[in-house]
Amino acid sequence: MTTLHDTLEKHVGNGSMPGAVGLVARGDRIEVAAVGSTDSEGTSPMARDSIFRIASMTKPVTAAAVMMLVDDGLIALDDPVGPWLPELAEPKVVRTPAGPVDDVVPAVRAITVADLLTFRAGYGFPSDFSLPAVGLLFSELRQGPPQPQRVAAPDAWMAALSRIPLLHQPGEVWLYNTCSDILGVLIARVAGRPLPEFLAERLFEPLAMADTGFDVPAGKLDRFTGYYGTGPTGGPELIDAPDGQWSSPPAFPSGGGGLVSTADDWYAFARMLLAEGTADGGQRLLSPASVRLMTTDQLTPAQRAASTLFLEGQGWGFGGSVDVAAIDPWNVPGRYGWVGGTGTAGHLTPSTGAVTILLGQLAMTGPTPPPVMRDFWRYAADV
Repeated sequence: MTTLHDTLEKHVGNGSMPGAVGLVARGDRIEVAAVGSTDSEGTSPMARDSIFRIASMTKPVTAAAVMMLVDDGLIALDDPVGPWLPELAEPKVVRTPAGPVDDVVPAVRAITVADLLTFRAGYGFPSDFSLPAVGLLFSELRQGPPQPQRVAAPDAWMAALSRIPLLHQPGEVWLYNTCSDILGVLIARVAGRPLPEFLAERLFEPLAMADTGFDVPAGKLDRFTGYYGTGPTGGPELIDAPDGQWSSPPAFPSGGGGLVSTADDWYAFARMLLAEGTADGGQRLLSPASVRLMTTDQLTPAQRAASTLFLEGQGWGFGGSVDVAAIDPWNVPGRYGWVGGTGTAGHLTPSTGAVTILLGQLAMTGPTPPPVMRDFWRYAADV
């Protein structure tokens, strides 16, 4: 009988990736496998508590933090974001997506909190990365693969964003990534304190997510994995070492992809969502209504159909995808979560109580999940 260890070892053993940690849980049954090494040299065995750059698995965490502010009554989903993000108070939209960035029209309405949570604010990545307005997201905002030490501080970042037109009118089209980074700034301004402080107090400390944050302290670097791309010979090539970009706090804590974490830390977050906002021990962190909004598809059929490059037919809730049909063997209608470009994935299924977490260290080469991810999901679906 194939085990989780066998499933991951197949991909580590062929030399394509140094190591990985997988977790599959359903109710009280939990299976965890740590396979390979934290580095390509094989000098440090992978462990259950190894720390990874979780990239876009940060997005559901950011969405949960926004919903805490909604539960607090400090903001509402229909609120225009202008009072807290004046840089976006009077956005302009390119006349046509492929047109020049100086050929713009006023937005027909304000950007709302809900627009940001559902990725329909008008900023982000479509299927065509060559569009002029999309190019500015890379060149001016450093959108793309996480690079925390190369991004401007939030106020400067927002100033640059204000000079970039929207690709579509607010509410019209689902576009990937940028809205989560904007939400990170929104949280800090509404809460009146830096994003890392808010997340630590309201989420990480109550959930005992002791290894989750935007940097790795010196005393934990021995558990921090290397981050690799695929080299010219097919093997892993180092992108970032443990003492690299995540070894000190970033100027811009990215709500879209900046966190590091462990399998057990993200599992604690997933359990909180499954318990409709209640942490172990009974402390309520989110209202059940907020959790249900997060984990419910918010897109129209037309918006889902236009977003196949990233969503592959899935819907989108707040900060994560939602399976709307059993499109593939691992899809379960209602499964919520997301993947990270550093080779990570985290999902939970409210109807079954299942949680699946895969933490890898090999960069994805595009939006399509790599073979190890698909094999992991197939295994988890059969457990």
